[in-house]
Amino acid sequence: MSDSQAPAIRVLVVDDHELFRQGVCAILSRTPDIQVVGEAPNGQVAVALCGELRPDVVLMDINMPVCDGLTATRQIVQKYPGTKILILTVSDTEEMLFEAVKSGASGYVLKNASPTDVVDGVRRVSAGEPVIPGNLAMQIITEFSRPARPVSQQKHPVDQLTERELEVLRLLSTGATNKDIAARLYISENTVRNHVRNILEKLHLSNRVQAAAYALREGYTLPETEAEDE
Repeated sequence: MSDSQAPAIRVLVVDDHELFRQGVCAILSRTPDIQVVGEAPNGQVAVALCGELRPDVVLMDINMPVCDGLTATRQIVQKYPGTKILILTVSDTEEMLFEAVKSGASGYVLKNASPTDVVDGVRRVSAGEPVIPGNLAMQIITEFSRPARPVSQQKHPVDQLTERELEVLRLLSTGATNKDIAARLYISENTVRNHVRNILEKLHLSNRVQAAAYALREGYTLPETEAEDE
């Protein structure tokens, strides 16, 4: 299926400030490949709407009444693993980004970002790409790759992966994008997306950042000679 025939990306916008929320909806609604399917003023409503609307992407504010964005993100990722979360925030601190990724978000966009950046962020997380600043991406992966509880090996059995999925997992450990992986393995980006989705499902992980961290923690990385060529 060509890009022109692909279904629009279904987006739910969540923010407690109505004026800001409507502004984001207006920006997204002007984009042909994006469809705003709903709005929510807090995380509790967002979780409920995800069950009804099944959006592809949720643009999620963090600080909201009733139920904050990180709590809602954890609930949505658990209940509807096919839905991607893109955090909208005024904070660009490393701690906040760590918490967002731990909660299952695929990245974040600052509220003072340009409309182009917001649209690009929605498209990227919908395609399975993380939206994380380059200078923080590997730092986050390293943070998540620190030794975890021993049960992780039992809960994430890597032996379920095919040889090709293991190749993709090793490349994820370098922070490679879908385009990078496709070029390296001589396969299409769509095939890479399918492999990444399968990896996340089999390892019970929420996003590719967690997959990269898992690969580093468990030793599924590229041989040094290959890594140096990256």
